[in-house]
Amino acid sequence: MNMQMTDPEHRIDSLDRRIIIATQDGLPLVSRPYALIAEQLDIPVAELKQRLQRMQETGVIRRIGVVPNHYALGYRANGMTVWDVPDERIDELGEQIGALDFVSHCYHRPRKLPDWPYNLFAMVHAHTRDEALAHVEQIAKLLGAHNRAHDVLFSTRILKKTGMRLNP
Repeated sequence: MNMQMTDPEHRIDSLDRRIIIATQDGLPLVSRPYALIAEQLDIPVAELKQRLQRMQETGVIRRIGVVPNHYALGYRANGMTVWDVPDERIDELGEQIGALDFVSHCYHRPRKLPDWPYNLFAMVHAHTRDEALAHVEQIAKLLGAHNRAHDVLFSTRILKKTGMRLNP
């Protein structure tokens, strides 16, 4: 993301920086994670939440979400499915696929013709390769005639998922 740090809307102060550092490795696994972080930073919970929301709205923080380790949960057959669907239907079809319980994320990507005709990606998780392929067939049936082509790329190793890191 390109960001002009001279734009006051996107500037972070020392407290914002401390909040980013306190949360960049994830929220604590406690019943009230924001309360614990606010206590550690010696600020009110409401201020912590307001600052996180502002940083998210201005693009300083892209998202706050769960990043599960599917292998630790027993899902060993994880595949990125790629689909060639009509561009004018991509939002509708993506929402339908993203709602499936075996899909962790689904998103639109530009085609790279002539070599890469796919524009809709969906990560499928299963215990076995056969189960994953059955999920792919379920998506194909859901898409029906809108499925012009597809493939599945199975994971071969776990990559560490992290965003930008600030040093304390």
